[in-house]
Amino acid sequence: MVGLFFAPGTGGQQPPSAYRGIMADLLRRVADQADPAAFRELYEAFGPRVKAYMMRMGADPGTAEDLAQETLLAVWNKAALYAADKGSMTTWVFTIARNLRIDRLRREVPWQELPEDRLAEASAEALPDEQLAEKERQERVRLALSELPDDQREVVVLAYIEGLSQSAIAARLGLPLGTVKSRMRIAYQKVRTALEGMQ
Repeated sequence: MVGLFFAPGTGGQQPPSAYRGIMADLLRRVADQADPAAFRELYEAFGPRVKAYMMRMGADPGTAEDLAQETLLAVWNKAALYAADKGSMTTWVFTIARNLRIDRLRREVPWQELPEDRLAEASAEALPDEQLAEKERQERVRLALSELPDDQREVVVLAYIEGLSQSAIAARLGLPLGTVKSRMRIAYQKVRTALEGMQ
């Protein structure tokens, strides 16, 4: 992860354009290949920043952590929808975070006023048809996961709920690393197949 922010061997920060290129490449790998390693790096890059943003907006640490996880799950689900010509990836991620925060406020404490500087935040919420499509996508993902064999579901849960690397999963389950990789690849393909045809 250090390599994302610092030029190896120099101790200096990478230029912003290089960082943006790395992030965009990771997002492409998530969108095109459902690459768990790429997603993990995105999570490590954006998770703490989104959590800090939520805490600056008044969320307690637990809620901020929940919203950061929801944001990155949405990044996983919507990776193919990102369009560089419509704005930077960072703006895109924080727009998702902002919208999730607003949804949480409306759902849990509808009487709580938003900060006065809310108009300075990122662009408006997704359109109703986009929200409907996202709910349908999430439902398909849940259904696909529920239909996975136990051994495949287990590695997915360990990877994305517990945050374990493939090596750590192999060690915990007493399996060869190749077996873990194979199960994850098959599981991801099944989920991607379930999402085919969705925008």
